[in-house]
Amino acid sequence: MATRLLWASRAASYLRISVFHRGFSSVIKDLKYADSHEWVKVDGNSATVGITDHAQDHLGDVVYVELPEVGASVKQGDSFGAVESVKATSDVNSPISGKVVEVNEELNSSPGLVNSSPYEKGWIIKVNISDVDELKNLKDADEYSKFCEEEDKH
Repeated sequence: MATRLLWASRAASYLRISVFHRGFSSVIKDLKYADSHEWVKVDGNSATVGITDHAQDHLGDVVYVELPEVGASVKQGDSFGAVESVKATSDVNSPISGKVVEVNEELNSSPGLVNSSPYEKGWIIKVNISDVDELKNLKDADEYSKFCEEEDKH
């Protein structure tokens, strides 16, 4: 037990290094962000996609996540699913074009993972990227943080 707590404590301190805290939301440095509040983590020709902490915070408690089918094609900026919360239902847009190779089936029984762990356990899809140049259209962590601050002013 003590070892597990020590590891968790160390993991938490490592996580703090790579996270920008903006009010109650956080932004991860190594991800790319869409203006529609989705994030993408690129690993070679593969990408993991989810909604940002900022988005889940504005949505409130997520009660349902509509997932696409494995094998479906997604296009940058187009909707591929939806997130339903106690407040609203919002489309989820793909920050990158490609083919869906995996969906987070755990969200079917635990949609609240989008709230509790938006960047880790709450990911929505994994995609084989069809055009890596599209990443240039996305924001880095600093740009996204500033974008959210401006948006929250209005």
